[in-house]
Amino acid sequence: MRTDRASLLSRAVGKARRLSRRFGERVTNVPIRAANRGLSLPPSRLIYLVAGTNDLNWFLNSGAQAAASIRETLDRNGYDINRMGAILDFGCGAGRTLRHWDTLKGPKVCGSDYNPRLVNWCRKALGFADVRLNGLTGGVAWPDATFDLAYALSVFTHLTEPVGFAWIDEMARVLKPGGLLLITTHGDHYAQSLPEPERNQYHAGEAVVRLPGREGTNDCATFHPPRYVKERLSRGLEVVDHVPEGALGNPRQDLWLLRKPS
Repeated sequence: MRTDRASLLSRAVGKARRLSRRFGERVTNVPIRAANRGLSLPPSRLIYLVAGTNDLNWFLNSGAQAAASIRETLDRNGYDINRMGAILDFGCGAGRTLRHWDTLKGPKVCGSDYNPRLVNWCRKALGFADVRLNGLTGGVAWPDATFDLAYALSVFTHLTEPVGFAWIDEMARVLKPGGLLLITTHGDHYAQSLPEPERNQYHAGEAVVRLPGREGTNDCATFHPPRYVKERLSRGLEVVDHVPEGALGNPRQDLWLLRKPS
């Protein structure tokens, strides 16, 4: 069994791109120069590692859309990212989304990933961010109650239930009271493509994990019914917002905004 969380936390977006092609989704293009923001670009081998493609345009534009989606979700719910003290990109990869926070004036920007190559590149190229290495199954390298916001894009979509629960608990640990966690999931849209027994399991409110023995690769995919997220995966966090198929940059995934009780 492969357990390299580089796939888990970085390459998962590649699966989202392949699924987006399957359902006819495209990431809206803007000029590469605008999406690049004047920052260094990862080498092609790292872009492929996190995106499953060498398509620079997709890498830049999907990251820009993901950052915009986070901003829009916060704004819609009355939160100003510029007034936050610290934010965390959990599973930051080669900075696909992280790079789009370079102009933030308020919060300290942090990232975490298991792959040391990705962490080292982000440290060198994205100097505005504090990027650290996290363990395979252990926690992130920050103390309790550090962050106002943590987000994990296309991460819980590739975790088995026990590991998903553990990382939800870890994210809650590093959030301040009242802090926010934004995650994406495979929701009702993806459930349509499941075989009937798994689809019935999903509609009964149970998570469906395909190829759990392949966790840490794109072969493992997890599908979370909304009821499951609300009643089980959130694990004491309050649901602030749920947008079916609302995760821009991670096409057709559901977007969830959760809050740690004050």
